[in-house]
Amino acid sequence: MPSVLDLWKTTTKLPQGKRLFSIAFARRAPYFATIRPRFVEIRPNYAELVIPKRRAVHNHIGTVHAIALCNGLEAAMGALAESTIPKDRRWIPKGMDIAYTAKATSDITCIAETDAAQWAGDDPDLPVRVRGVREDGEVVIEGVIRLWVTPKPPRA
Repeated sequence: MPSVLDLWKTTTKLPQGKRLFSIAFARRAPYFATIRPRFVEIRPNYAELVIPKRRAVHNHIGTVHAIALCNGLEAAMGALAESTIPKDRRWIPKGMDIAYTAKATSDITCIAETDAAQWAGDDPDLPVRVRGVREDGEVVIEGVIRLWVTPKPPRA
């Protein structure tokens, strides 16, 4: 299967390409389909997607549920990690430290960011900065998702 970044570059050249990519990404990790992510941008050290505010992701007060927000942040982080990690390494999420800072009353843009230098070192603990932003610019969720980045085992 092509890498996430290669798939992004290929599909976004097509009509409805971002939509096609978003569907393909959610098929690869089916739980992400629950939020119907709409990817906006993917490049090394950056990924952005939108969670549409719809009834299926609402909580009891009619805003986007906290766990749906976490799902969006994790999808953005995964796209970033897959498009940034050196080919000789692998990653797995090992923790999330999140603060809910405002009500998610609109579509939410989920952003994940790192710095290039973070991927160059030998420290396996790699923090990815994440945040979710309401349509009016208010941050509704922010924090860090920690990755464990290690060398790939040699092929047998």
